[in-house]
Amino acid sequence: SGDSAYSLPPVSIKPFLIKEIENQTKKLALALKVKGFMNVQYAIKNDEIFVIEVNPRASRTVPFVSKAKNLPLAKIASRVMAGEKLSEFNLNSKTKKMFAVKEAVFPFNKFPNSDLLLGPEMKSTGEVMGFDESFGMAFAKSQIAASNSLPTKGLAFISLKNSHKNEGVALAKQLSKMNFKLCGTGGTADYINKHGIKCKKINKVNQGSPHIVDVLNAKKIALVINTGGGNSEKQLNDALALRRATLANKVPYCTNMSTAQVCIEGIKSLKNEDIKVNSLQDIKN
Repeated sequence: SGDSAYSLPPVSIKPFLIKEIENQTKKLALALKVKGFMNVQYAIKNDEIFVIEVNPRASRTVPFVSKAKNLPLAKIASRVMAGEKLSEFNLNSKTKKMFAVKEAVFPFNKFPNSDLLLGPEMKSTGEVMGFDESFGMAFAKSQIAASNSLPTKGLAFISLKNSHKNEGVALAKQLSKMNFKLCGTGGTADYINKHGIKCKKINKVNQGSPHIVDVLNAKKIALVINTGGGNSEKQLNDALALRRATLANKVPYCTNMSTAQVCIEGIKSLKNEDIKVNSLQDIKN
């Protein structure tokens, strides 16, 4: 999806799965006799690879990969389609060993009553890129470029579904080590406190004031991690109110554990490293 964030090289896919994806892609290209670009969408579950779809065309990732690798991929593909051989081109990366992180840019600040929740319908209107030798800093730069800068201190709000609470303790521990104060909804706060990490309880919206939206509107929250689910009317209304308050107050908002973990990596980098600004010429080999 154009609404996704991603990294090149990937940081969350196991090396053996990357190799297998490369093998499957080569087999598909040969079997389909594609000349030029081919776009494959994969899904991975429990270390098993699934092909969602294959398209004999370029995808919106081509400009990103071209910049990340400093390779004129569209030009090369066009020349291959015109009859030249792929083996005639140098396809090795022409940039230094760095991480490139793409982030989507959303127009939510122009539409204050819109919902941050993403789905099959694309909502982003642009994209930006962060480059750095460390993944955490590359991610942090991408957030700065997307006007969604990560905090380095303050109060972090955590609300997790039961299946995420064990992982949530590890996240809370990392935030606490970085001197963030923590608060959370009843069940999450109790679980984190039980593991020896201080976490203040805050009401959900349906539990009455002062609740989390009040605290957000008072500009007291620096980061929101909310994976809490539920399909009851109360739960859905609570979630929508939280998302809208987060948007209105320009607070970084994580809706799943993988995003939360990458945000923490970015925050660590911002606290431990200086932000270096490089020209595109500087990152070329």
